[in-house]
Amino acid sequence: MLKIPYELWIGARYAGMARLRKRRGRRDGFISFISASSMVGIALGVAALIVVLSVMNGFQKEVRDRMLSVLPHIELYIPGASPERVLEQWQQFADVAERNPEVAGAAPFVGAQGMVVRGQTLRGAQIRGIDPEREGEVSDLPQQMVSGKLSDLKPGGFGAVLGSDLANMMGVREGDTLMLMAPQGSINPAGFTPRMRQFTVVGIFSSGHYEYDSTLVFVDDQDAAKMFRDSGTGGVRLRIHDMQRAPQVALELSKTLPPYVMASDWSRNNRTWFAAVQTEKRMMFLILAIIVAVAAFNLLSSLVMVVKDKQSDIAILRTLGAGPGVIARVFLVQGMLIGVVGTIVGVLAGMLIAHNVDVIVPFIEGLLGVHFLPREIYFISALPSDPQSQDIMVIAVTSLILSLLATLYPSWRASRLQPAQVLRHD
Repeated sequence: MLKIPYELWIGARYAGMARLRKRRGRRDGFISFISASSMVGIALGVAALIVVLSVMNGFQKEVRDRMLSVLPHIELYIPGASPERVLEQWQQFADVAERNPEVAGAAPFVGAQGMVVRGQTLRGAQIRGIDPEREGEVSDLPQQMVSGKLSDLKPGGFGAVLGSDLANMMGVREGDTLMLMAPQGSINPAGFTPRMRQFTVVGIFSSGHYEYDSTLVFVDDQDAAKMFRDSGTGGVRLRIHDMQRAPQVALELSKTLPPYVMASDWSRNNRTWFAAVQTEKRMMFLILAIIVAVAAFNLLSSLVMVVKDKQSDIAILRTLGAGPGVIARVFLVQGMLIGVVGTIVGVLAGMLIAHNVDVIVPFIEGLLGVHFLPREIYFISALPSDPQSQDIMVIAVTSLILSLLATLYPSWRASRLQPAQVLRHD
């Protein structure tokens, strides 16, 4: 028959004193309440950490995926070169890039900043000249069309595809016309005249990312090169099989392409945003870890009270032959049981909430009549969640370490009690 060490049994009895004792006084009940509150505090802290970090992971992943559904993984461009000149030789750069096994597709582009004008409404926009036949190789734009077809963009047709939010702002729909204005123009005796051209809206897309749906305008690359010949940038957009390897692939391509061709990956183009999200995630971990630390201090205080209350029991055990190490292990077992149970409950509760955020948050929003994520501020309107095992392991280990540290002093204090002095006062 398997024998359980008695220090383990006594420690477990102290940890669950409220249920294991048939007869207990008010003091025992109060100490049990303190121990239970310590366990609940650890569980709440662990659950809060898991939920918050899961939501931040989901937010980062969701925004990144929606970004890259419109933006390329890698861009190749020649600084200062005319877009028309770059479009004439873009295929040469694409052929060199596609020799890399990581490259899945390539398409030309022209990028520029401009203004969209309709009546009295004027908006700044990012103009992207694309080849509609090859755009599907580097982005999800063809699948994001909610009105019209991307193939309606024809060279010389001066058609435009607008984001859904930008179309709503301008009050246009498929078949309407608007003006695109380039920042460069001509100077004549009457003053500066900006370069303007009328475009017809041939389609509307929706990526689910507010920043792009409210600022992007896609036109044919040949039309964009003519319109923005002085201010545009021409190049090649690339999509690779593993977006996480974009920085390494961009570095490899920069070594094989001519030195005047620049390679820029998506993580570099959005470095500030991703760095801000990572900083916020680390700070939220530190801030919410304080909740677990407070629960650990609560555990320490409850163990000190137990040691004070159980001095007679400790003295009796010492007189029966239990050494200081045995006494220390009794309270180590009690504290670690509270920490382990609290951590397990917190992990289970945190994972349960994190995996059901998409149900819980809409219910609370409907109940309170509020909307937690305005698209104009947070880019997305739904609260995502992406629990990661690495984060959960770090949180659980941190909680267990804090619980262990909280038990060291009370255990040491209990092991130092002298039975003769305790029994003399009793």
